[in-house]
Amino acid sequence: MFSLEQKTALVTGGGSGIGKGIALLFAKQGAFVHVLELNMQTAEETVQEILADKGRAKAHACNVADQAAVKKVMEDIGSFDILVNCAGIAHIGKADTTTEADFDRIYQVNIKGVYNCLHEAIPVFRAQKKGVILNVASIAALVGINDRFAYSMSKGAVYAMTLSVAKDYLDENIRCNSISPARVHTPFVDGFIAKNYPGKETEMFEKLSRSQPIGRMGSVEEVAALSLYLCSDEAGFITGNDYPIDGGFIKLNS
Repeated sequence: MFSLEQKTALVTGGGSGIGKGIALLFAKQGAFVHVLELNMQTAEETVQEILADKGRAKAHACNVADQAAVKKVMEDIGSFDILVNCAGIAHIGKADTTTEADFDRIYQVNIKGVYNCLHEAIPVFRAQKKGVILNVASIAALVGINDRFAYSMSKGAVYAMTLSVAKDYLDENIRCNSISPARVHTPFVDGFIAKNYPGKETEMFEKLSRSQPIGRMGSVEEVAALSLYLCSDEAGFITGNDYPIDGGFIKLNS
C-alpha cells in the first residue's frame, strides 16, 4: 500500500523541515522526487540523502514567489503526478506591529508562491488527465493564535485555495487537499528558540511542546506519513479536505 512507484513528485521547500521529510518518504516509496528550494545547498543535501538510500531525485533552485522561475523549472521537469506546496516562511507579530514589508514578504512566499505553483502545475495535470495537489497549511488557518497575524492570514489563504482548486477541477481528475500541522519539531524550531530565548532553550522547548494537548511536538515523519497517504492512489476518493495533524490542539485545547 501507499506505493508511489512510477510516479513523479514535485516538492517545494523540500530542502528542510516538513518538506524534506515529505521528499525523503516519497522517494522511499518509489517516486522520482524533484526538490524545489530557494537554497540550492539544502536542496542538494536532500537529494544526496535520497540517492544514498537508492532513491531517485533532482534538485532545482527556485524562488516560488517568482512565477517566471516556477514556470521555467516546471517546463524543465515536464510531466509529473504530484505537487506538494510546502515552501513557506514564518512571522511573529500582531496587526499593528506587522510592518508592510513583512506583510508583503509573507504574501509573496506563502500565498503567491502557492498560487504560482498551482498556476503552472494545473495545465500539466489537465494535459495528462490526472494530478494530485497537497498544500501545507497550518492550524493557524483554523484557530486564533497569538502574535501570528500575517502568518495566519497566509495559511488561511492556502486553506481557501485548496477548497477552490478542489472544486474547480473535480471533472478533470485533479485532487487537491491540505494538511494543517500544529508545532512540529524541526531545526527551524530549535533555531527560533535559541535566537529568541538564549539560556532558556530547554524551558521554552518544554513550554512549546506542552501547547499541544498530547504533550509534545509532532515529528516530521508523522507529517510526511499523512502526506503520503493523501497523495497515494489509496486516497483517490479524497479531495477538498483539510487534515489537522495537531496533537489535539484544535479540538482539545480549551
